[in-house]
Amino acid sequence: MFCYQCEQTAGGKGCTKIGVCGKTPEIAAMQDLLIYQLKGISVYAKELLNKNEKVDTSVASFVEDSLFMTLTNVNFDPKAHLIQLKKSQEIKESLRAKVKSENITSPEALYNLSDSKESILEDAEKAGIMYDENLDPDIRSLRETIKYGLKGIAAYSHQARFIKYTSDEVNDFYFKALAALADDSLNLEDLIKLAMETGTMSVKIMEVLDTANNTTYSSPSPTKVNVNIKKGPFIVVSGHDLRDLEMLLEQTEGKGINIYTHGEMLPSHGYPELNKYPHLVGNFGSAWQNQQKEFDNIPGCILMTTNCLMRPKDSYIDRIFSTSVVGFDGIKHIEKDENGYKDFSEIINKALELGGFTEDEEVKEILVGFGHKATLGHAETIINAVKDGKVKHFFLIGGCDGAKPGRNYYTEFAEKIPSDCIILTLACGKYRFNKLQFGEVAGLPRLLDVGQCNDAYSAVRIALALADAFNCTVNDLPLSIVLSWYEQKAVCDLLALLSLGVKGMYIGPSLPAFLTPNVLNFLVDNFDLKPISTPDEDLKQILG
Repeated sequence: MFCYQCEQTAGGKGCTKIGVCGKTPEIAAMQDLLIYQLKGISVYAKELLNKNEKVDTSVASFVEDSLFMTLTNVNFDPKAHLIQLKKSQEIKESLRAKVKSENITSPEALYNLSDSKESILEDAEKAGIMYDENLDPDIRSLRETIKYGLKGIAAYSHQARFIKYTSDEVNDFYFKALAALADDSLNLEDLIKLAMETGTMSVKIMEVLDTANNTTYSSPSPTKVNVNIKKGPFIVVSGHDLRDLEMLLEQTEGKGINIYTHGEMLPSHGYPELNKYPHLVGNFGSAWQNQQKEFDNIPGCILMTTNCLMRPKDSYIDRIFSTSVVGFDGIKHIEKDENGYKDFSEIINKALELGGFTEDEEVKEILVGFGHKATLGHAETIINAVKDGKVKHFFLIGGCDGAKPGRNYYTEFAEKIPSDCIILTLACGKYRFNKLQFGEVAGLPRLLDVGQCNDAYSAVRIALALADAFNCTVNDLPLSIVLSWYEQKAVCDLLALLSLGVKGMYIGPSLPAFLTPNVLNFLVDNFDLKPISTPDEDLKQILG
């Protein structure tokens, strides 16, 4: 196996024996071959689109699910991967029959999936990232960057599609981009353009998901969330999917079960149509990498709606459930029916059986719900505070959290930011400092929780509105962006910001292993992308 798609990849170079995430060589091989199949499907789909023929949306949905399935910490179930691989061959053959072209020579398109698992695993070798030893490293680097951006897009689009919001433009882009990854005629310039287009599509799908969530659940508003526990049976909901949370809240109403969010589900409390349920009582635990400790011997159940899933310990494997594209061999999976409905009765009954926590902890609250609509509702106050010199600078500190040493940088950085500055935060990186006390400035909280990783769109909307108010560009604002990355949605977010021309961003805790020196130099030269150093040095560089 060879995988270097996440920040924690072994030795900062690549996982070759087993994934740091827990991915086995078998799963890695099947994921490589599934991506290979998606490229082949896309070659045929692009041919149809070039002829102005429609490709059924079910194909885009399948590609999306498959991309999401291969994102870090999503699915570790061999059976699920085999099912997806066999479905990919059926779709490919269907498209091949429609295209009827002898001009297609792409190996990814012409390949036919073997019947046995053994042969499939042998075939997967040709789909490996490093299989073509003669491939230009910079070409490989850009292809992988685009691929990881697509995985991030798929994760966001999957959430939107579940509540019936989609983008035809994004659907078609899957085919265009994946087919391009199988096209050896494309040079570095072509792939740089495609990477920027991937960023544009990232912005597009974040906009679609923002509309979907704000329309379906009403726009987030500032809301206090208890981060301690309450007595009684409970279910912890992790991941990102608001619709799963909503269905569970509906089905547990009046049953004496408390519902807690976990990880990236924390921003759910800001949505009025979710927060209206009184048994949505708080947020449990912290970021994803602490789950094995936090879930150990837990007297309740856990529902994993999307990433990030780690290998469950024996002490809770009987009470953790997966749904959607998430999976792990040996844990129970909850499917949706043809209408998208999920029956959560099994996890509900298990939670009641376990009994839950035996006593209340003292209430401790943090504030969430500062999406672009809520934050820009205070635009006049913010603008006047800047003009009056009460607010000197804005910092966006966001992205993924992780277990690798070096992430304390983000805690120290936030703590050392002067009191006349406002901090915007999003994604699970916020757990590095979101329980600290930052106080207020100019009558506003100094720490504004913008939301999930996909709410990078909210941060962009806030920045663009401020730039408009001050009649300048985003790059001219007293705004600094400090990103922490772990998985492929962070790549999607980074490409989105680059496509908007945002410059001078800081990224850490380490640089992606899939970026070659030449590709990195391109980003530094054209976008002033900076690796983090120390909090003191970086703050000095930013604030002077």
